Amino acid sequence: MNERTPRQKMPEQKPEIRRTNFNEVPLGFTPEMAKIEASRCLQCKKPQCVEGCPVNVNIPGFIVHVAADNFLEAIKVIKESNSLPAVCGRVCPQESQCEAKCILGKKFEPVAIGKLEGFVADYEREKEHLPAPVPAAAKNKKIAVIGSGPAGLTVAGECAKAGYSVTVYEALHTPGGVLVYGIPEFRLPKKIVSYEIDALAAMGVEFINNRVVGLSETLADVMERFDAAFVATGAGLPSFLNIPGENLQGVYSANEYLTRVNLMKAYKFPEYDTPVIRGVSMAVFGGGNVAMDSARTAVRLGSKEVHLVYRRSKEEMPARAEEVHHAEEEGVIFDLLANPVRLIGDENGRLTGVECIRMELGEPDESGRRKPVEKKGSEFIIKIDAAIIAVGNGSNPILQKTAPDLKCNKWGNIIADESTMKTSVKGVFAGGDIVTGAATVIQAMGAGRKAAKGIMDYLETGNW
Repeated sequence: MNERTPRQKMPEQKPEIRRTNFNEVPLGFTPEMAKIEASRCLQCKKPQCVEGCPVNVNIPGFIVHVAADNFLEAIKVIKESNSLPAVCGRVCPQESQCEAKCILGKKFEPVAIGKLEGFVADYEREKEHLPAPVPAAAKNKKIAVIGSGPAGLTVAGECAKAGYSVTVYEALHTPGGVLVYGIPEFRLPKKIVSYEIDALAAMGVEFINNRVVGLSETLADVMERFDAAFVATGAGLPSFLNIPGENLQGVYSANEYLTRVNLMKAYKFPEYDTPVIRGVSMAVFGGGNVAMDSARTAVRLGSKEVHLVYRRSKEEMPARAEEVHHAEEEGVIFDLLANPVRLIGDENGRLTGVECIRMELGEPDESGRRKPVEKKGSEFIIKIDAAIIAVGNGSNPILQKTAPDLKCNKWGNIIADESTMKTSVKGVFAGGDIVTGAATVIQAMGAGRKAAKGIMDYLETGNW
Protein backbone atom coordinates (compact mmCIF):
# COMPACT_ATOMS: atom_id res chain seq x y z
CA MET A 1 0.00 0.00 0.00
CA ASN A 2 1.11 3.58 -0.59
CA GLU A 3 -0.18 7.11 -0.86
CA ARG A 4 -1.70 6.32 -4.28
CA THR A 5 -4.05 3.80 -2.68
CA PRO A 6 -7.53 5.38 -2.92
CA ARG A 7 -9.17 6.61 0.27
CA GLN A 8 -11.49 3.91 1.61
CA LYS A 9 -15.17 4.72 1.14
CA MET A 10 -17.23 4.32 4.30
CA PRO A 11 -20.12 1.84 3.87
CA GLU A 12 -23.48 3.47 4.67
CA GLN A 13 -27.15 2.63 4.98
CA LYS A 14 -28.90 3.36 1.68
CA PRO A 15 -30.88 6.63 1.75
CA GLU A 16 -34.24 4.99 1.10
CA ILE A 17 -33.69 2.67 4.09
CA ARG A 18 -32.17 5.13 6.56
CA ARG A 19 -35.00 7.64 5.97
CA THR A 20 -37.21 5.24 7.93
CA ASN A 21 -34.99 4.57 10.96
CA PHE A 22 -32.76 6.25 13.54
CA ASN A 23 -29.89 3.79 13.22
CA GLU A 24 -26.43 5.19 12.57
CA VAL A 25 -25.90 6.09 8.90
CA PRO A 26 -22.21 5.05 8.48
CA LEU A 27 -21.76 1.30 9.00
CA GLY A 28 -18.09 1.58 10.01
CA PHE A 29 -14.83 0.34 8.52
CA THR A 30 -14.04 -3.35 8.56
CA PRO A 31 -10.62 -4.19 10.11
CA GLU A 32 -9.24 -4.75 6.61
CA MET A 33 -10.51 -1.39 5.35
CA ALA A 34 -9.05 0.33 8.42
CA LYS A 35 -5.63 -1.23 7.83
CA ILE A 36 -5.68 -0.24 4.15
CA GLU A 37 -6.65 3.34 5.03
CA ALA A 38 -4.00 3.53 7.77
CA SER A 39 -1.36 2.35 5.29
CA ARG A 40 -1.94 5.56 3.29
CA CYS A 41 -0.46 7.68 6.10
CA LEU A 42 2.96 9.13 5.19
CA GLN A 43 4.14 9.10 8.84
CA CYS A 44 5.44 12.66 8.47
CA LYS A 45 8.36 13.68 10.70
CA LYS A 46 6.60 16.99 11.42
CA PRO A 47 2.92 15.99 11.32
CA GLN A 48 0.76 18.99 10.50
CA CYS A 49 -2.37 16.96 11.28
CA VAL A 50 -1.53 17.04 15.01
CA GLU A 51 -1.42 20.85 14.90
CA GLY A 52 -4.88 20.80 13.32
CA CYS A 53 -6.32 18.82 16.24
CA PRO A 54 -7.58 20.98 19.17
CA VAL A 55 -6.53 18.29 21.67
CA ASN A 56 -3.29 17.39 19.82
CA VAL A 57 -3.90 13.67 19.38
CA ASN A 58 -0.72 11.86 18.25
CA ILE A 59 -2.32 10.99 14.92
CA PRO A 60 0.60 9.25 13.16
CA GLY A 61 1.27 7.42 16.44
CA PHE A 62 -2.14 5.78 16.53
CA ILE A 63 -2.41 5.23 12.77
CA VAL A 64 0.84 3.23 12.63
CA HIS A 65 -0.68 0.79 15.12
CA VAL A 66 -3.86 0.48 13.03
CA ALA A 67 -1.79 -0.38 9.97
CA ALA A 68 0.01 -3.07 12.00
CA ASP A 69 -3.28 -4.62 13.24
CA ASN A 70 -2.64 -3.41 16.82
CA PHE A 71 -6.01 -1.75 17.42
CA LEU A 72 -5.83 -1.67 21.22
CA GLU A 73 -2.42 -0.01 21.11
CA ALA A 74 -3.94 2.56 18.74
CA ILE A 75 -6.73 3.45 21.17
CA LYS A 76 -4.24 3.74 24.03
CA VAL A 77 -2.36 6.39 22.04
CA ILE A 78 -5.57 8.32 21.29
CA LYS A 79 -6.77 8.22 24.89
CA GLU A 80 -3.57 9.87 26.08
CA SER A 81 -5.10 13.14 24.85
CA ASN A 82 -8.71 12.45 23.81
CA SER A 83 -11.16 10.98 26.31
CA LEU A 84 -14.07 10.80 23.82
CA PRO A 85 -12.62 9.22 20.65
CA ALA A 86 -15.79 7.44 19.49
CA VAL A 87 -17.64 10.77 19.75
CA CYS A 88 -14.96 12.79 17.97
CA GLY A 89 -14.59 10.20 15.23
CA ARG A 90 -18.24 10.82 14.36
CA VAL A 91 -19.00 14.50 14.94
CA CYS A 92 -15.70 16.41 14.62
CA PRO A 93 -15.26 18.50 11.46
CA GLN A 94 -12.06 16.65 10.51
CA GLU A 95 -12.22 18.11 7.01
CA SER A 96 -11.45 21.57 8.42
CA GLN A 97 -9.10 20.44 11.22
CA CYS A 98 -6.72 17.46 11.18
CA GLU A 99 -7.52 16.23 7.66
CA ALA A 100 -7.24 19.77 6.28
CA LYS A 101 -3.57 19.75 7.36
CA CYS A 102 -2.80 16.25 6.04
CA ILE A 103 0.19 16.46 3.66
CA LEU A 104 -1.23 13.63 1.55
CA GLY A 105 -4.26 15.83 0.87
CA LYS A 106 -2.13 18.27 -1.15
CA LYS A 107 -1.95 15.80 -4.07
CA PHE A 108 -4.44 13.08 -3.18
CA GLU A 109 -7.33 12.66 -0.74
CA PRO A 110 -6.29 13.09 2.91
CA VAL A 111 -6.13 10.14 5.27
CA ALA A 112 -9.56 9.42 6.82
CA ILE A 113 -8.32 10.28 10.31
CA GLY A 114 -11.76 10.68 11.88
CA LYS A 115 -13.07 7.40 10.53
CA LEU A 116 -9.96 5.57 11.77
CA GLU A 117 -10.38 7.15 15.21
CA GLY A 118 -14.01 6.03 15.29
CA PHE A 119 -13.04 2.53 14.17
CA VAL A 120 -10.49 1.89 16.92
CA ALA A 121 -12.78 3.39 19.57
CA ASP A 122 -15.63 1.11 18.44
CA TYR A 123 -13.29 -1.89 18.37
CA GLU A 124 -12.24 -1.24 21.96
CA ARG A 125 -15.84 -0.77 23.10
CA GLU A 126 -17.30 -3.77 21.25
CA LYS A 127 -14.49 -6.33 21.04
CA GLU A 128 -11.74 -5.90 23.63
CA HIS A 129 -12.33 -3.55 26.54
CA LEU A 130 -9.33 -1.71 27.87
CA PRO A 131 -9.12 -1.85 31.66
CA ALA A 132 -10.36 1.36 33.29
CA PRO A 133 -7.53 3.81 34.02
CA VAL A 134 -6.27 3.51 37.57
CA PRO A 135 -6.42 6.96 39.19
CA ALA A 136 -3.31 8.35 40.88
CA ALA A 137 -3.16 8.41 44.66
CA ALA A 138 -6.15 10.25 46.08
CA LYS A 139 -5.65 13.95 46.73
CA ASN A 140 -7.55 15.76 49.45
CA LYS A 141 -9.11 18.26 47.05
CA LYS A 142 -12.64 18.39 45.62
CA ILE A 143 -13.61 19.74 42.19
CA ALA A 144 -17.13 20.59 41.00
CA VAL A 145 -17.89 20.40 37.28
CA ILE A 146 -21.08 22.25 36.31
CA GLY A 147 -22.36 20.83 33.04
CA SER A 148 -21.70 17.38 31.58
CA GLY A 149 -21.13 18.17 27.92
CA PRO A 150 -17.79 17.51 26.19
CA ALA A 151 -15.87 20.24 28.07
CA GLY A 152 -17.18 19.11 31.47
CA LEU A 153 -16.57 15.41 30.78
CA THR A 154 -13.01 16.16 29.68
CA VAL A 155 -12.21 18.05 32.88
CA ALA A 156 -13.84 15.33 34.98
CA GLY A 157 -11.76 12.61 33.31
CA GLU A 158 -8.43 14.44 33.45
CA CYS A 159 -8.83 15.45 37.10
CA ALA A 160 -10.17 12.06 38.24
CA LYS A 161 -7.17 10.30 36.64
CA ALA A 162 -4.90 12.62 38.64
CA GLY A 163 -6.56 11.52 41.89
CA TYR A 164 -8.92 14.43 42.58
CA SER A 165 -12.47 13.96 43.86
CA VAL A 166 -14.81 15.13 41.08
CA THR A 167 -18.56 15.78 41.20
CA VAL A 168 -20.43 16.63 37.99
CA TYR A 169 -23.71 18.56 38.16
CA GLU A 170 -26.11 18.15 35.22
CA ALA A 171 -29.29 20.21 34.79
CA LEU A 172 -31.16 17.50 32.86
CA HIS A 173 -31.98 13.92 33.87
CA THR A 174 -29.20 12.28 31.85
CA PRO A 175 -25.52 13.32 31.69
CA GLY A 176 -23.88 14.09 28.35
CA GLY A 177 -25.04 17.63 27.57
CA VAL A 178 -25.31 18.42 23.88
CA LEU A 179 -24.03 14.92 23.08
CA VAL A 180 -27.34 13.44 24.28
CA TYR A 181 -29.91 16.22 23.81
CA GLY A 182 -28.61 17.83 20.64
CA ILE A 183 -27.01 15.27 18.34
CA PRO A 184 -29.43 12.71 16.85
CA GLU A 185 -29.10 8.96 17.32
CA PHE A 186 -28.36 8.40 13.62
CA ARG A 187 -25.26 10.57 13.94
CA LEU A 188 -24.14 9.70 17.48
CA PRO A 189 -25.71 6.64 19.15
CA LYS A 190 -26.43 7.28 22.82
CA LYS A 191 -24.81 3.97 23.86
CA ILE A 192 -21.45 5.50 22.89
CA VAL A 193 -21.92 8.48 25.20
CA SER A 194 -23.15 6.17 27.99
CA TYR A 195 -20.04 4.03 27.64
CA GLU A 196 -17.75 7.03 28.10
CA ILE A 197 -19.74 8.30 31.09
CA ASP A 198 -19.72 4.83 32.69
CA ALA A 199 -15.93 4.82 32.31
CA LEU A 200 -15.72 8.10 34.24
CA ALA A 201 -18.03 6.75 36.95
CA ALA A 202 -15.78 3.69 37.23
CA MET A 203 -12.90 6.07 38.01
CA GLY A 204 -14.92 7.54 40.87
CA VAL A 205 -16.54 10.57 39.21
CA GLU A 206 -19.90 11.30 40.86
CA PHE A 207 -22.77 12.47 38.64
CA ILE A 208 -25.66 14.46 40.14
CA ASN A 209 -28.50 14.98 37.65
CA ASN A 210 -31.50 17.34 37.76
CA ARG A 211 -29.41 20.03 39.46
CA VAL A 212 -29.51 23.52 37.92
CA VAL A 213 -26.74 25.59 39.47
CA GLY A 214 -28.14 29.12 39.45
CA LEU A 215 -31.60 27.89 40.48
CA SER A 216 -31.16 24.94 42.88
CA GLU A 217 -28.18 26.73 44.40
CA THR A 218 -25.72 29.45 43.43
CA LEU A 219 -22.12 29.17 42.31
CA ALA A 220 -21.13 30.65 45.68
CA ASP A 221 -23.00 27.81 47.42
CA VAL A 222 -21.07 25.27 45.36
CA MET A 223 -17.74 26.93 46.18
CA GLU A 224 -18.43 26.56 49.91
CA ARG A 225 -18.15 22.76 49.46
CA PHE A 226 -15.45 22.51 46.77
CA ASP A 227 -11.88 23.67 46.32
CA ALA A 228 -12.36 24.54 42.63
CA ALA A 229 -15.15 24.57 40.06
CA PHE A 230 -15.34 24.33 36.29
CA VAL A 231 -18.33 25.95 34.59
CA ALA A 232 -19.34 24.27 31.33
CA THR A 233 -23.00 25.16 30.98
CA GLY A 234 -22.93 25.56 27.21
CA ALA A 235 -24.80 27.65 24.68
CA GLY A 236 -28.33 26.39 25.14
CA LEU A 237 -30.29 29.62 24.76
CA PRO A 238 -32.03 29.45 21.37
CA SER A 239 -31.97 32.40 19.00
CA PHE A 240 -35.13 33.32 17.10
CA LEU A 241 -35.93 35.04 13.81
CA ASN A 242 -37.90 37.92 15.39
CA ILE A 243 -40.53 37.81 12.65
CA PRO A 244 -44.34 37.83 12.97
CA GLY A 245 -45.91 34.46 13.80
CA GLU A 246 -43.14 32.86 15.85
CA ASN A 247 -45.61 32.19 18.67
CA LEU A 248 -47.96 30.13 16.46
CA GLN A 249 -48.64 26.50 17.37
CA GLY A 250 -46.31 24.27 15.39
CA VAL A 251 -43.18 26.44 15.71
CA TYR A 252 -40.24 24.97 17.63
CA SER A 253 -36.75 26.11 18.43
CA ALA A 254 -34.26 23.46 17.29
CA ASN A 255 -33.18 23.08 20.93
CA GLU A 256 -36.64 22.04 22.05
CA TYR A 257 -37.31 19.88 18.99
CA LEU A 258 -34.05 17.94 19.21
CA THR A 259 -34.26 17.61 23.01
CA ARG A 260 -37.76 16.12 22.75
CA VAL A 261 -36.66 13.69 20.05
CA ASN A 262 -33.20 12.74 21.36
CA LEU A 263 -33.06 13.00 25.14
CA MET A 264 -36.79 12.45 25.73
CA LYS A 265 -36.86 9.68 23.12
CA ALA A 266 -39.81 10.84 20.99
CA TYR A 267 -38.18 8.85 18.17
CA LYS A 268 -39.06 5.65 20.08
CA PHE A 269 -42.84 6.24 20.05
CA PRO A 270 -44.96 4.45 21.29
CA GLU A 271 -42.38 2.99 23.72
CA TYR A 272 -41.91 6.63 24.85
CA ASP A 273 -44.92 8.94 24.48
CA THR A 274 -43.04 12.26 24.46
CA PRO A 275 -45.17 14.61 22.33
CA VAL A 276 -43.51 16.11 19.27
CA ILE A 277 -45.04 17.56 16.12
CA ARG A 278 -44.79 15.31 13.08
CA GLY A 279 -45.77 17.76 10.38
CA VAL A 280 -46.90 16.70 6.93
CA SER A 281 -44.90 19.58 5.44
CA MET A 282 -42.17 21.18 7.57
CA ALA A 283 -39.61 23.94 7.20
CA VAL A 284 -36.27 24.26 8.97
CA PHE A 285 -34.66 27.72 9.00
CA GLY A 286 -30.84 27.74 9.10
CA GLY A 287 -27.81 26.25 7.39
CA GLY A 288 -25.65 24.77 10.14
CA ASN A 289 -25.27 21.26 11.53
CA VAL A 290 -28.20 21.81 13.91
CA ALA A 291 -30.43 22.69 10.95
CA MET A 292 -29.29 19.53 9.14
CA ASP A 293 -29.91 17.44 12.25
CA SER A 294 -33.41 18.92 12.58
CA ALA A 295 -34.32 18.41 8.92
CA ARG A 296 -33.01 14.83 8.83
CA THR A 297 -34.87 14.07 12.07
CA ALA A 298 -38.13 15.42 10.59
CA VAL A 299 -37.67 13.12 7.57
CA ARG A 300 -37.32 10.12 9.88
CA LEU A 301 -40.39 11.09 11.88
CA GLY A 302 -42.47 10.80 8.73
CA SER A 303 -42.83 14.30 7.24
CA LYS A 304 -43.68 13.99 3.55
CA GLU A 305 -41.92 17.28 2.72
CA VAL A 306 -39.06 18.88 4.62
CA HIS A 307 -37.82 22.26 3.38
CA LEU A 308 -34.51 23.71 4.53
CA VAL A 309 -34.66 27.49 4.07
CA TYR A 310 -31.27 29.22 4.06
CA ARG A 311 -30.53 32.81 3.10
CA ARG A 312 -27.19 32.12 1.40
CA SER A 313 -26.08 29.56 -1.19
CA LYS A 314 -24.89 26.02 -0.47
CA GLU A 315 -21.24 27.12 -0.69
CA GLU A 316 -21.67 29.43 2.32
CA MET A 317 -23.42 26.87 4.52
CA PRO A 318 -21.58 26.37 7.84
CA ALA A 319 -22.79 22.75 8.08
CA ARG A 320 -20.35 19.95 7.36
CA ALA A 321 -20.35 18.91 3.69
CA GLU A 322 -21.06 15.32 4.75
CA GLU A 323 -24.21 16.40 6.61
CA VAL A 324 -25.43 18.48 3.65
CA HIS A 325 -24.81 15.53 1.31
CA HIS A 326 -26.68 13.12 3.59
CA ALA A 327 -29.64 15.53 3.89
CA GLU A 328 -29.85 15.86 0.10
CA GLU A 329 -29.72 12.08 -0.33
CA GLU A 330 -32.54 11.70 2.19
CA GLY A 331 -34.85 14.01 0.26
CA VAL A 332 -34.60 17.31 2.16
CA ILE A 333 -35.67 20.14 -0.17
CA PHE A 334 -33.09 22.95 -0.15
CA ASP A 335 -34.71 26.38 -0.58
CA LEU A 336 -31.49 28.38 -0.87
CA LEU A 337 -31.07 32.14 -1.20
CA ALA A 338 -34.38 32.54 0.62
CA ASN A 339 -35.24 34.18 3.94
CA PRO A 340 -38.43 33.90 6.03
CA VAL A 341 -40.22 37.22 6.63
CA ARG A 342 -43.40 36.04 8.42
CA LEU A 343 -45.04 32.85 9.63
CA ILE A 344 -48.71 32.49 8.69
CA GLY A 345 -51.43 30.95 10.86
CA ASP A 346 -55.13 30.12 10.77
CA GLU A 347 -57.93 31.42 13.00
CA ASN A 348 -57.01 28.84 15.66
CA GLY A 349 -53.41 30.05 15.91
CA ARG A 350 -51.96 27.06 14.09
CA LEU A 351 -49.11 27.42 11.60
CA THR A 352 -50.17 27.04 7.94
CA GLY A 353 -47.33 28.57 5.96
CA VAL A 354 -44.27 30.78 5.75
CA GLU A 355 -43.70 33.78 3.53
CA CYS A 356 -40.11 34.02 2.28
CA ILE A 357 -38.24 36.47 0.10
CA ARG A 358 -35.56 35.67 -2.47
CA MET A 359 -32.01 36.80 -1.69
CA GLU A 360 -28.88 37.54 -3.69
CA LEU A 361 -25.31 37.64 -2.44
CA GLY A 362 -23.56 41.00 -2.09
CA GLU A 363 -20.19 41.95 -0.62
CA PRO A 364 -18.52 39.80 2.09
CA ASP A 365 -19.48 40.59 5.69
CA GLU A 366 -17.38 40.30 8.89
CA SER A 367 -17.58 36.48 8.70
CA GLY A 368 -15.96 36.51 5.25
CA ARG A 369 -19.13 35.19 3.62
CA ARG A 370 -21.00 37.23 1.04
CA LYS A 371 -23.83 39.15 2.65
CA PRO A 372 -27.36 38.21 1.53
CA VAL A 373 -29.46 41.08 0.16
CA GLU A 374 -33.23 40.98 -0.41
CA LYS A 375 -34.61 41.01 -3.96
CA LYS A 376 -37.57 43.37 -3.84
CA GLY A 377 -40.90 41.95 -4.93
CA SER A 378 -39.72 38.32 -4.86
CA GLU A 379 -41.88 37.11 -1.96
CA PHE A 380 -43.32 33.59 -2.12
CA ILE A 381 -45.19 31.27 0.27
CA ILE A 382 -44.43 27.68 1.29
CA LYS A 383 -47.36 25.78 2.83
CA ILE A 384 -46.20 24.13 6.05
CA ASP A 385 -47.76 22.89 9.27
CA ALA A 386 -44.59 22.84 11.41
CA ALA A 387 -41.37 24.86 11.56
CA ILE A 388 -38.04 24.53 13.34
CA ILE A 389 -35.86 27.58 13.96
CA ALA A 390 -32.16 26.64 13.84
CA VAL A 391 -30.37 29.97 13.49
CA GLY A 392 -27.95 29.72 16.40
CA ASN A 393 -27.77 29.78 20.18
CA GLY A 394 -26.69 32.15 22.90
CA SER A 395 -24.91 31.36 26.15
CA ASN A 396 -26.93 29.69 28.87
CA PRO A 397 -27.67 32.65 31.22
CA ILE A 398 -28.96 30.89 34.35
CA LEU A 399 -25.77 30.48 36.41
CA GLN A 400 -24.44 33.98 35.70
CA LYS A 401 -27.62 35.65 36.98
CA THR A 402 -26.78 34.58 40.54
CA ALA A 403 -23.01 35.06 40.22
CA PRO A 404 -22.52 38.86 40.06
CA ASP A 405 -18.72 38.65 40.39
CA LEU A 406 -18.38 36.37 37.37
CA LYS A 407 -17.38 38.65 34.49
CA CYS A 408 -19.07 38.11 31.14
CA ASN A 409 -18.86 39.79 27.74
CA LYS A 410 -21.71 41.63 26.01
CA TRP A 411 -23.09 38.35 24.63
CA GLY A 412 -23.28 36.79 28.09
CA ASN A 413 -20.31 34.47 27.57
CA ILE A 414 -18.09 33.99 30.61
CA ILE A 415 -14.69 35.67 30.23
CA ALA A 416 -11.86 33.20 30.85
CA ASP A 417 -8.09 33.27 30.40
CA GLU A 418 -7.23 31.55 27.11
CA SER A 419 -4.36 29.49 28.51
CA THR A 420 -5.64 28.51 31.97
CA MET A 421 -9.43 29.06 31.62
CA LYS A 422 -9.44 31.03 34.91
CA THR A 423 -12.40 33.38 35.42
CA SER A 424 -12.77 36.53 37.51
CA VAL A 425 -13.79 34.46 40.55
CA LYS A 426 -11.01 32.76 42.52
CA GLY A 427 -11.12 28.98 42.14
CA VAL A 428 -13.63 29.10 39.28
CA PHE A 429 -12.68 28.07 35.74
CA ALA A 430 -14.87 27.97 32.62
CA GLY A 431 -14.69 26.55 29.12
CA GLY A 432 -16.57 25.26 26.09
CA ASP A 433 -19.51 27.04 24.47
CA ILE A 434 -20.25 29.13 27.59
CA VAL A 435 -16.93 30.91 26.90
CA THR A 436 -16.61 30.78 23.10
CA GLY A 437 -20.23 30.71 22.00
CA ALA A 438 -21.50 27.71 20.03
CA ALA A 439 -18.51 25.80 18.61
CA THR A 440 -17.47 22.17 18.03
CA VAL A 441 -17.25 19.22 20.41
CA ILE A 442 -13.48 18.96 19.97
CA GLN A 443 -12.94 22.68 20.62
CA ALA A 444 -14.86 22.31 23.89
CA MET A 445 -12.68 19.33 24.77
CA GLY A 446 -9.56 21.35 23.99
CA ALA A 447 -10.76 24.00 26.46
CA GLY A 448 -11.44 21.22 28.97
CA ARG A 449 -7.86 19.95 28.75
CA LYS A 450 -6.48 23.46 29.31
CA ALA A 451 -8.85 23.96 32.24
CA ALA A 452 -7.94 20.65 33.85
CA LYS A 453 -4.27 21.64 33.81
CA GLY A 454 -5.15 25.11 35.13
CA ILE A 455 -7.28 23.65 37.94
CA MET A 456 -4.61 21.16 39.00
CA ASP A 457 -1.88 23.83 38.93
CA TYR A 458 -4.05 26.07 41.11
CA LEU A 459 -4.86 23.30 43.60
CA GLU A 460 -1.21 22.25 43.85
CA THR A 461 0.31 25.73 44.20
CA GLY A 462 -2.53 27.87 45.56
CA ASN A 463 -1.51 30.57 43.07
CA TRP A 464 -4.31 32.45 41.29
